[in-house]
Amino acid sequence: MKRLLSLIIVLLALTTAQAQPKREFRGAWIQCVNGQFQGLSTQTMQETLTYQLDELQKDGCNAIIFQVRPECDALYASNLEPWSRFLTGQQGKAPSPYWDPLQWMIEQCHARNMELHAWINPYRAKTKGTTSVSVNHVVYQHPERCFDYDGQKILNPGIPENRDYICQVARDIVSRYDIDGIHMDDYFYPYPVSGMPIPDDQQFQQYSNGIADRGDWRRHNVNLFIKQFYETVHAVKPWVKVGISPFGIYRNKRSSEIGSQTNGLQNYDDLYADILLWVNNGWLDYCVPQVYWEIGNKAADYDTLVRWWAQYASARPLYIGEDIERTVKARHPQNPERHQQEAKQILRDQLPAIKGSVLWYAKAAVDNVGGYGTMLRQQYWRNPALQPTMPFLDKKAPKKPRSVRPVWTADGYILFWTAPKGTKWDDVATRYVVYRFAPDEAINTESTSHIVAITNQTFLKLPYADGRQNYTYIVTALDRLQNESKPAKKKVKL
Repeated sequence: MKRLLSLIIVLLALTTAQAQPKREFRGAWIQCVNGQFQGLSTQTMQETLTYQLDELQKDGCNAIIFQVRPECDALYASNLEPWSRFLTGQQGKAPSPYWDPLQWMIEQCHARNMELHAWINPYRAKTKGTTSVSVNHVVYQHPERCFDYDGQKILNPGIPENRDYICQVARDIVSRYDIDGIHMDDYFYPYPVSGMPIPDDQQFQQYSNGIADRGDWRRHNVNLFIKQFYETVHAVKPWVKVGISPFGIYRNKRSSEIGSQTNGLQNYDDLYADILLWVNNGWLDYCVPQVYWEIGNKAADYDTLVRWWAQYASARPLYIGEDIERTVKARHPQNPERHQQEAKQILRDQLPAIKGSVLWYAKAAVDNVGGYGTMLRQQYWRNPALQPTMPFLDKKAPKKPRSVRPVWTADGYILFWTAPKGTKWDDVATRYVVYRFAPDEAINTESTSHIVAITNQTFLKLPYADGRQNYTYIVTALDRLQNESKPAKKKVKL
């Protein structure tokens, strides 16, 4: 029986590998609050990030979510907030030699044909480990807009000026940087500590607007912010994706009829984050619930939660937040000799509403904990993938590339093409997909195994051999939201 189960698992895994989706969000979070960059020299941090990005590219990653604002500070050049201590070791101190990590990461990711999403923590103003703030920090300048909670300082969501302030920061980032997305995690109201009430009596009295229940009022505050944030970003650049990564449980069944069969902290009741409202109202462009538990967890079973999110939160693209270390520590439900990466992957592949995943955290994949990165690059993310479409932002494809032609150059045999004509953000080509087919292969651009490159260049070096083998090359154009054009064909002898 065990041998039969093992055979079934292997066959399912092979099927998954062969039928990889053409469009899939393959993200990884790169955080700074773990101190991995704190106090590093400019050169050392760049070398560290270069190595991480190179390894993630080999793993098949196509999007990086990079933490740039952990506590109302900045890992980028800002006139609104001080440099982060998680970068230089001292809040307000600029890096030396000077550089802008966000701008550098954008350039590095785009060179690798990865998206870069700038990750901000909206309300957290001071973490527990921060002992002092600089004079241009919001905690120093406006202490009346913050409250203390469990060693942290939090921008009070009940004060309207704080919503405006965070949106001002977002507007600044989006307007000055060529980011592909802007991303928030699950820090809205603080994670509750037993016996420690949130000190917002004054604000509830002043701003309740007739809302009698304080929980409803707190959710209303966050709802107002999320809507304003979304509208602010898209007013500046309509193509920049707004992503939110909530805690993995919306509500437990005992709290709501539509809740999951779980028993844990709740977005709606404990963090005052009504994520389903935001999804269904279109106040975000993608959702990444942090489903960090293992299959079989008694309080929060991964299988239960992934199916719940797929059922209730599919009105916007849904990606699953994956904890690498917990996954490889847990045993496969049918084969205790293996960990759970394979079982989780197969489960997600069975749910069409799930359009990708995000790895928590990037360094665990880079370090290949439990062989997780090896499985990505050799099996699950082996072939390239385009980003999921977002027709609610843009569904019109650009025109196809022009003048596809092979040319002998001093650098070898090069396939050149010309960018299609386009004048607006939603019809200008920003990347290209190149496919290759042998004479006996049907032209099928849905097959990821035929993608030889996704590139922002208008040329590709061909693998010339002896000039005797015929191939058909297909080149398509992608716009900013990766809508794909009709194909342009060229037959080549290699």
